[in-house]
Amino acid sequence: MAKNIGYGEHIEKLLKIGTALSTQRNLDKLLEMILDLAREFTRADAGTLYLVVEETQELKFEIAHNDTLGSRLGGTSGNVVNIPPVPLKVDGKDNVANVSAYVGNTGKLVNIPDVYEADGFDFTGPRKYDEMTGYRTRSMMCVPMRNHEGEIIGVLQLMNARDEETSEVIPFAEEFMALTESLASQAAVALNNAQLINNLKELFEAFIRSIATAIERKSPYTGGHIHRVADLTMRIARRVNDLDEGPYANIKFSEDEMEELRIAAWMHDIGKITTPEHVVDKATKLETIFDRIDLIETRFESIRREIENQALRLKVKILSNGSVNEVKIKKIDAEMEKKIEQLEDDMNFIVAANMGGEFMADEKIERLEKIARQSYKVNGEERPFLSENEVYNLSIKKGTLNKEDRLKIEDHALVSIEMLRELPFPKKLAHVPEYAGGHHEKLNGKGYPFGLTAEQLSLQARIMAVADIFEALTAHDRPYKRPMPLSKAVQIMGFFVKDEELDPDVVDVFLKGGIFMEYAQEEMDPTQLDEVNV
Repeated sequence: MAKNIGYGEHIEKLLKIGTALSTQRNLDKLLEMILDLAREFTRADAGTLYLVVEETQELKFEIAHNDTLGSRLGGTSGNVVNIPPVPLKVDGKDNVANVSAYVGNTGKLVNIPDVYEADGFDFTGPRKYDEMTGYRTRSMMCVPMRNHEGEIIGVLQLMNARDEETSEVIPFAEEFMALTESLASQAAVALNNAQLINNLKELFEAFIRSIATAIERKSPYTGGHIHRVADLTMRIARRVNDLDEGPYANIKFSEDEMEELRIAAWMHDIGKITTPEHVVDKATKLETIFDRIDLIETRFESIRREIENQALRLKVKILSNGSVNEVKIKKIDAEMEKKIEQLEDDMNFIVAANMGGEFMADEKIERLEKIARQSYKVNGEERPFLSENEVYNLSIKKGTLNKEDRLKIEDHALVSIEMLRELPFPKKLAHVPEYAGGHHEKLNGKGYPFGLTAEQLSLQARIMAVADIFEALTAHDRPYKRPMPLSKAVQIMGFFVKDEELDPDVVDVFLKGGIFMEYAQEEMDPTQLDEVNV
């Protein structure tokens, strides 16, 4: 009766172990838990867990524990397992000489009362280990770990079962071999599930990176932008977590919340994959798939030649009369040179306007329109110096984007949200679309795509907005602007706070916490680093 009660207790313990294993998702912790529970279940003094490596057909040591020697290798111990793997194949045939390889190949449990007296297996390894450490390996039980598909994914090797009362080393009890094998199978299923979840995470991570790579290939500076914004976002979030006073003293992002924010930061510009690259990378006002300033330069060169040809025709007409009127010829040359000089000056003005580096004042726009009103002839047809569309783009007051370009750029935030909402995020990542799509919203409700107000914006979205703007201000790889000094970027961040666009508390953490300076020293060009008064 007592034996049945003990067996029943082991069954109950086995069920509890299965529950515990099913809740663990960290692979290192799970492997450690499997070995710990197996040893506790069988009262083993030592144990090793191997995993099958299909590519190399070998058993890899993952965890090794020995209570007598106080040794823990692998898992969360931080101690590297430097034991060579056990080959499953030798000369193309199954390795059946090594007991762990035999179990890994056949799937049969092996229970040995004393390895020094056993026949049929090569125990050179355990004996060498004993000689080196002074340990004495006696009883051993090797158990295959089968997943739900019956595949052997690992081997549990348990050594030196101990008597519960005397602690004397005894053989592993045969009546519990089936239960131990059941434990190993439960562990294999739990491990398989954890590996599957881990593989899915890795797949999703690879998907994130591939999207960032695709955007980077399309627009190299945007790819760098994604990486830097993700980095800045997490720096700020970690600093918020460290605060013990101030408005964020009670804010502690969990591990899942940090992961959710990290993914959102990496995917915040995913919508730019649909934005035309000539808009994303618009370096000049006239750029589309190429910079149309080249067309204007060619046109002005044609106009110049026409001016020269017109002067030449006038001089030929004078000379054809049989007399040389030097006064008239000099006057024609002077007028020609004046027109060419004005033409070159106008061209230089248009080239400068095209760069978008300086604010386009009204008087400059008036000059553009005056140039455009001039005309030249092509095959007898009158054409303007500048087309209506060229004047429209060259008249952009600030930067290189016109209204339509700006709308296309802003549309990426909405596209990001729509794309991310199509992904079946698990519950703990449910806010990724919201955080990723909210980085252009402003506290005053004047942001995009939805014009959300302060009350509607999460702290995570506010953090990302600060990271996104600071990166954009300080980036030194933008084709459409010169690198900005750090002091000016900090000053502009202050203006954004004053205009109620950025969260003052987040900016305060970012600046006074020194995050901006750490980032600047790592990511900005040395020429941008000047004295800053926070």
